[in-house]
Amino acid sequence: MDKKTSFVAQVRSFPANFWFANVMEMLERLAFYGTRAIAPLYLVASTQNNGLGLDYKEKGVIYAVWAVLQCMIPMVSGGYTDRYGYKKSLTVAFIINIIGYAGMARSGWAAEYLVGQGWEGAGFWVFMVAACLVGTGTAIFKPPIAATVARCSNEETSSMAWGIFYWLVNIGAGIAPMGAAYLRAEIDWDLVFYGAAIVTACNFLPMLLLYREPEKIEPAEESDRTRSPVGVFVSSIVTIIKDLRLMVFLGIFSCFWLMFMQLWDLLPNFIDEWMDTSDVAGFFGSISSTWITEGGQTKPEIIINIDSIAIIALVIPVSWLVGKISKISAMIIGMLISLVGFVAAGTTSVGLVCCAMVFVFSIGEMACSPTFSAYIGLIAPKDKKALYMGYSNIPYAIGWGVGGLVGGYLYDSIASKFKLARHYLVDHFGMDPDAVMDEKFIPNDEVIETLAWLMGPGDGISTQEATQMLWNLHHPYMVWYYLGAIGLLGTIGMTLFYFATSERSQDAQST
Repeated sequence: MDKKTSFVAQVRSFPANFWFANVMEMLERLAFYGTRAIAPLYLVASTQNNGLGLDYKEKGVIYAVWAVLQCMIPMVSGGYTDRYGYKKSLTVAFIINIIGYAGMARSGWAAEYLVGQGWEGAGFWVFMVAACLVGTGTAIFKPPIAATVARCSNEETSSMAWGIFYWLVNIGAGIAPMGAAYLRAEIDWDLVFYGAAIVTACNFLPMLLLYREPEKIEPAEESDRTRSPVGVFVSSIVTIIKDLRLMVFLGIFSCFWLMFMQLWDLLPNFIDEWMDTSDVAGFFGSISSTWITEGGQTKPEIIINIDSIAIIALVIPVSWLVGKISKISAMIIGMLISLVGFVAAGTTSVGLVCCAMVFVFSIGEMACSPTFSAYIGLIAPKDKKALYMGYSNIPYAIGWGVGGLVGGYLYDSIASKFKLARHYLVDHFGMDPDAVMDEKFIPNDEVIETLAWLMGPGDGISTQEATQMLWNLHHPYMVWYYLGAIGLLGTIGMTLFYFATSERSQDAQST
């Protein structure tokens, strides 16, 4: 990279389409992360609290299927974008997403109706369908936006381009949980999903009025120019299979995305069940009373949102700094920092410590994630930018899908406070297992109160003391060590990749 190129000069070099694509990405992330901020809580909340009453294994399966669709479809949809047009892909994506978010909003009503018709477990399938629609729409949306950013930057400006992109992404992601916390109040979950549908509909404005269809680049090979839709599909799959080094690289980076997605998908549940966040409630409550629960705790989505807020504040200068070192090196450093923050955030019951560790994770994310996108954009052939940016979703798919299944299974087995409390009632108080394990007999929000009342003389002990007893007895924080081990494996793998390939010298030249 030319060391004399100034920060301002790089920013001013980006064309209008770069900024319009970023605006659409920001709005799409606003809708997506508003939904993702409260979905982990909504899915396991009891039906008495307007939730679906699912267990963590069912939640994990939904996220795994959602991940596969959202992240694997771009492998081929990017090829269609290159062939048939960016605006067509965006239009289809917005329509599908709107239907999906509206389906999530009505999932509670639909589940209640179907259960009344004798379909037990309907809530799982209703939300699954809605999640699959959102996953499909988002999958179609990603390649044209990412490819626009890639086409509007070059080797010299790629780190800055993806840093700005990630900054605007996190403006949407940062506003989303705050808006979700306000809209849902305590249990008005459907308002958040409706809000996501409305925000998605707003994306038609910049797409139709401002965004310009990028100039079509004819495929380098004659056979690519006349391929049928089926041929485009086959070619998209064959292209990545033939690039073994790319497949290895994407597999290694999946470990980072596993950590990232469990920060959003599992940590909110862990905070809600195990952490005392009253120590930071005064600070967050002074900003907005809607960020605090009726019990005086900070809402989990607000704590998780520290990640996005930190990125908004720091990602551009961090991107400027990491642009001065090799891209593989930047990813190794970022993965290591993220690993420390990820494990430490989940192994504490103190709200302030968790907040600090989410911030640490965000530093690693800033060094790692935009650099990954920049790297893929640089190695992609000019006539296959959307296709290769579609490939960049593969680690997201593996990390999110595997993380959803593994995280859901681990949490349900060793960390679910409500399940551990039910087992304690059976093992220590001789209560009937069939009755205790039935949420209709003892709802989740009454399990800890029941345990606390039985554990002490007179009026029993406090729910906080009962929670601490379960924490000391069962060590639920171990789930984060197990998941962190996967992140450590990815960090080691990326280090070996650096030394085993020619990227070391190539990256040095690109900087």
